Amino acid sequence: MRLITKIGLGIVSASVLFVAGCSTASKTYSEESLGLRKVDLYSENTVTPDETKYSQAVAGTSTKFNRAFQDAPPMIPHSVDGMLPITVDNNQCVGCHTPGVAETLNALPYPKSHMTNFRPETSLAEDGKIVKNGKAVDNTSSDKMEYVTIKEMASLSGARFNCSQCHAPQSEGQLVENTFQAEYTSKDGASKSSWEGTSLTEGLDTLMK
Repeated sequence: MRLITKIGLGIVSASVLFVAGCSTASKTYSEESLGLRKVDLYSENTVTPDETKYSQAVAGTSTKFNRAFQDAPPMIPHSVDGMLPITVDNNQCVGCHTPGVAETLNALPYPKSHMTNFRPETSLAEDGKIVKNGKAVDNTSSDKMEYVTIKEMASLSGARFNCSQCHAPQSEGQLVENTFQAEYTSKDGASKSSWEGTSLTEGLDTLMK
């Protein structure tokens, strides 16, 4: 009799918990509220996407964008028609953004970081071992970064030729509401990077001239 009573109490308790769980999970969401376009899934093919409107301003005449956050890559405020694709042998960006030239054109010069080669000279020895900076290494991964090379260059580093990898034009308009407010760690952080000088090589002692 006691066993039957315990089983009965267990069933009642489970039923109460199930009903309580169902009552808290009664909130539902419509299909229209799930996406950015605010239509049901069956009307997807009738939706007209927002028009992409890139700046048509000629380089040198556009208004610069504030950086999204401290040290963020600056975005391109002018038209890039005829400038793409960017290759090692055909990079029209450097014509205006090379230090010494950029200042005369009111353009932003690429920073010291773009004139620094962080890649060690790497080759393969006859015995199959990898050689970095003239030294054979057994493991190319190292948390001590002893294989890092920091070599200052007089012009743009070859590793930095693909400008559009980090810098891109911006379309006008706003697909979704954006309330983000940038806070910068330096007073001119909206227009200038602080990643220069000693901050480039902090903690590294492998500087090569």
